[in-house]
Amino acid sequence: MYDKEQARKVHEEKERWEETTVQKALSRFPERYEKFTTISGKPVERLYTPDNVVDLDYFRDLGFPGEFPFTRGPYPTMYRGRLWTMRMFAGFGTAEETNERFKYLLAEGETGLSIAFDLPTLYGYDTDAPEAEGEFGKCGVAVSSLRDMEILLDGIPLDEITTSMTINSPAAVIWAMYIVTAEKRGIPRRVLGGTIQNDILKEYIAQKEYIFPPEPSMRLVVDTIEFAANEMPRWHPISISGYHIREAGSTAVQELAFTLADGFTYVEAALERGLDVDAFAPRLSFFFNVHNDFFEEIAKFRAARRIWARAMRDKYGAKNPRSWTLRFHAQTAGCTLTAQQPENNIVRVAIQALAAVLGGAQSLHTNSMDEALALPSEKAVRIALRTQQIIAHETEVTNTIDPLGGSFYVEALTNRMEEEANEYFRRIESLGGVIPAIEKGFFQQEIADAAFRYQLEVDAKRRIIVGVNEYVEEEPLEIPLLEMDPEGYDRQVRRLQELRRTRDNREVTRTLHEVREAARNGKNLMYPILDAVAAYATLGEIMGILREEFGEWEEPVWF
Repeated sequence: MYDKEQARKVHEEKERWEETTVQKALSRFPERYEKFTTISGKPVERLYTPDNVVDLDYFRDLGFPGEFPFTRGPYPTMYRGRLWTMRMFAGFGTAEETNERFKYLLAEGETGLSIAFDLPTLYGYDTDAPEAEGEFGKCGVAVSSLRDMEILLDGIPLDEITTSMTINSPAAVIWAMYIVTAEKRGIPRRVLGGTIQNDILKEYIAQKEYIFPPEPSMRLVVDTIEFAANEMPRWHPISISGYHIREAGSTAVQELAFTLADGFTYVEAALERGLDVDAFAPRLSFFFNVHNDFFEEIAKFRAARRIWARAMRDKYGAKNPRSWTLRFHAQTAGCTLTAQQPENNIVRVAIQALAAVLGGAQSLHTNSMDEALALPSEKAVRIALRTQQIIAHETEVTNTIDPLGGSFYVEALTNRMEEEANEYFRRIESLGGVIPAIEKGFFQQEIADAAFRYQLEVDAKRRIIVGVNEYVEEEPLEIPLLEMDPEGYDRQVRRLQELRRTRDNREVTRTLHEVREAARNGKNLMYPILDAVAAYATLGEIMGILREEFGEWEEPVWF
């Protein structure tokens, strides 16, 4: 820590420099040297010195990697011990088509699966439901039953590879399908590794793929956390997600604060269930966006680890250091991809991916250059994967841990992120907590305001988006786009109809009754859902029972 006299001298030197060197530059280039801001809208100073981190205490605020408060990383060896998992998000059309893409990615060097589901699946409908019309396979793979999951994972070594599944309201059902698929192959559930997203709070805040009201939705999440703690020690039953909050238009600070506030809410709900914090906290994981502001994103990740560690140890009483460590998956920002000059997206993704690595991500997905136009083609997804591999093997940035630690700018940004997140925590607490704040529209209004400000800056060219509002070119698009099998929908519907005819429908009826009874009497729903899935009850049938018992959520209108 710098003493006050040293800090005063540095401050005086900085003021002298501002008055001389910078003033000369301002006289020549006044517009270029105006006060810049981060995406969060806060001024960025022209120069960072020890004066900006005068209160920084190395051991209190930074420490060593793998040690409290984990600012510099959750593991003592970080990437010198092992690289991050290269987990490319994939899913489209039928289970057969997506299975082919999985095998292609694994052959190209992917080290973990990440499954994208289509909208009917995300909302708990079977492919042939009237509500699903026109949405088959467009933003992910259609999974209506265990049969689809078996095809989707055919030939994939589930005991050797970890899988992430981006599913929320129907997470318990889809997870059960994955578990039963493995067990039918003789792979016990205790050896399975992976993640279900299962973060329902951010659905109310940003993505809007909720089904049930908050209370039963939270019950389902805690059921999965409890089940994982008892049955699946290698599985992360929730990935607390800031990604979708950011994609909805939030600032970096809002993404950080709202995501961690959601995380604390899940911890409190599990504790209220009677679970021991150290029995479940080590299996909680996070999912963050990586936007364009390079240093701000790195500071966001470092601040997230520090905030989480302090809260888990000091507020929630966790004793196990693994309960204090925040581990996260990152995905480059889909909202920064442009349909104009899509090749430019390769550059954006590379820079964002580098920020994730320098910020200490445990797992990373890199977006493909054509995703503003369509689902990614094989060529585009290969380039996206190669981007990670080049960073890993050619840049040498993995040689040292937290290489930007100690930077006056990065440390000042990290401190500011923590301070502003803490201010949001106070505001959320004053509203009664996360769920009351959702019901009052607090998060939704904050994000809407931030998105509006950002768009105004783009429209006024205060923010330059290359190829969109500057350096524009009028030329035809020449990128080949992915086309799905035009017969895929009919094949999927035929398979579903055949399943309903040939399964043991008495057993389906019995297991669906058990799901209903568990929903009514408060028992953990994972066990009857596993039985129903094993009997080949469909996603729509199981979710239909829960819709009847829990009701459906309609978001209030606040504005």
